Amino acid sequence: MTTQMLFILVLIGLVAGILSGFVGVGGGIVIVPALIYILGFTQYQAQGTSLFVLSMPVVILATLNYWKAGNVNWKFGLIIATTFVVGGYIGSKLALKISPGLVKFIFGLVMAYVSFRLILAGYQSLSSNES
Repeated sequence: MTTQMLFILVLIGLVAGILSGFVGVGGGIVIVPALIYILGFTQYQAQGTSLFVLSMPVVILATLNYWKAGNVNWKFGLIIATTFVVGGYIGSKLALKISPGLVKFIFGLVMAYVSFRLILAGYQSLSSNES
């Protein structure tokens, strides 16, 4: 592994980690596109690597900060985490059965939809605060 490759991987990890701690995103929104467009991974390689990263306890410190501030609902989180495991298994099986191009297309649509909704909500919030 070259120094440049190590630097890129560290940068991807830091950006994903900062965004994860800041707004709760990281894996799909940062790591997957970065691995595809910066490092040339296939869609499947990027998704698999991102899932590996998320399976590690990398967010424990961010979670502790939110917990200390009273912002973690453990009951809801445990239910979501448990079903996330099942959903992750089902989703990975489905993704591997369809073409990488279709997976990329669906992924892009989901990101575009979420982006549009967040931008609209943020704009409306900013507009109502100015009144």
